[in-house]
Amino acid sequence: MKRPAHVPEWTLLSLRPRGQHAALRRAAAPLGAQVLGLSPWALVAQRDDATRAALAQALGNDRVVFSSPAAVHAAARLVPLDAPHPGTWLAVGAGTAAALRAHGATDIQAPQRMDSEGLLDLPALAQLQGLRAALVTAPGGRGIIAQTLQDRGAKLQRLDVYRRQPLRLPPRQLQRLRRQPFPWVLALSSAEALGLLLEQLPEDLLARLHSQQVVAASPRLVALAHEAGFARVRLADGPMPAQLATAAHAAITTGAGC
Repeated sequence: MKRPAHVPEWTLLSLRPRGQHAALRRAAAPLGAQVLGLSPWALVAQRDDATRAALAQALGNDRVVFSSPAAVHAAARLVPLDAPHPGTWLAVGAGTAAALRAHGATDIQAPQRMDSEGLLDLPALAQLQGLRAALVTAPGGRGIIAQTLQDRGAKLQRLDVYRRQPLRLPPRQLQRLRRQPFPWVLALSSAEALGLLLEQLPEDLLARLHSQQVVAASPRLVALAHEAGFARVRLADGPMPAQLATAAHAAITTGAGC
């Protein structure tokens, strides 16, 4: 098996939530990257009785969509997910499907294209007139899923089982970013995370970041990165840590982008 080309001293920037950079670090380590976590938010699970009761009822709907692994883990803290379910359960991608299976759920459908558009192309979501659908998610994000399910005729029940708490990047983290070796590659899998990062970077770091490369998890995020001022953007095969790390390594070894 051919080993990937080694690039000494390069930095992969992670916008994963606080405490969730380990998987990207594992994927990037064999490629010679230092991963610097720049968490612009933390995930806070809901634990109230009203959410628990609503979720327990919604899991019996005709279609149940889980928007992320975080949604799965938060839901599992509220109710068991390993009981038989009468409807069709769907995951936005392979990571979300794996999280469901880890909590004992079976018969999960997930798209090959791991984004909202790929999910909505699944046959199970094509005709929803008169069906009850649930979206297990968090406030903000994935708006296209909720709107499309309703447009296709579903009676939608939205369950916000966690929330994203914005975080300020501490000054020491900004100083660490200034010292990180070039080239940098920004791993982009969330539009909201990018917005939170860019609005709090000082001008010198914003200029440096815009001069570097981005690997984006979906075509929608490629377009968003260009709109945000990035010139060199590469489309990754998907949002999984290995996919983002591989695309980042390819970006700095070939210098190509979209």
